[in-house]
Amino acid sequence: MKIDAHQHFWQPARGDYDWMPRDNAVLNKPYFPADLAPVLRQHDIAGTVLVQAAATVAETEYMLGLADATPFIRGVVGWIDFEKPADRAHLERLAQHPKFLGVRPMIQDIPDPDWMLRLDIEWAFEALCDLDLTFDALGFPAHQNNFLTLIRRYPSLRVVYDHCMKPQIRDQQAGRDAFSGWAEGIARLAGETQGYCKLSGLVTEAASGWTLDDLRPFADHVIRAFGPDRVMWGSDWPVCRLQAEYGDWMSIAQKLTAHLSRSEQEWIFGRTATRFYRLD
Repeated sequence: MKIDAHQHFWQPARGDYDWMPRDNAVLNKPYFPADLAPVLRQHDIAGTVLVQAAATVAETEYMLGLADATPFIRGVVGWIDFEKPADRAHLERLAQHPKFLGVRPMIQDIPDPDWMLRLDIEWAFEALCDLDLTFDALGFPAHQNNFLTLIRRYPSLRVVYDHCMKPQIRDQQAGRDAFSGWAEGIARLAGETQGYCKLSGLVTEAASGWTLDDLRPFADHVIRAFGPDRVMWGSDWPVCRLQAEYGDWMSIAQKLTAHLSRSEQEWIFGRTATRFYRLD
């Protein structure tokens, strides 16, 4: 059973997608389940994990409404305000929904790289542990050391590192070393925490004209470091459309994992996400 561990739906008219460039014709348009359903059928995807794209509880409720009406949405990763302890009530309420999995603060967009270590937001990580909810860690290579510190602080936190921690492949293409420091950080996150990693987002960290060989060292390192049973494939659709359509990225990911056994590929393309997010 194939699972897409990371995709989005949005309606820009809702007004809370603050990061979305207004002049980007690919991103700044509505994306609904009906748009993705035929693509999933074409590629034999049994279900998806729908991930937040706006820093509001209202968007989380919107996504849960979509999930209620859409069988292929197996779970929702939402958002709460970590800077408002009163939002624990929202978290406890949302946790009652059978498709609510956990949360993702948009750390990559927060100017302070040390934000996640602030004492005033500890309550949120403690609540995730208490409620046995998941934490999608969204950041850049510059955040890796802080994520390591954070997860050591909360060893029972169920964490998955989004988009391979966004290695700056475009810099590597331009002749600047974007691999070494990132690779060291990935090795430590894999070896010193119980976290998982999403094989997603690589194409959008590459410059135009990228090739399979540009992506391969980064994918290989993640798979070696975490092992197939801690790696889950995600499309990051529709963001992936900035560089590749859904089927193109899936084909690329299959080529990047073609050297693995059938069982190892099954982990990456479904079993890992099912286990981590408890989709069954």
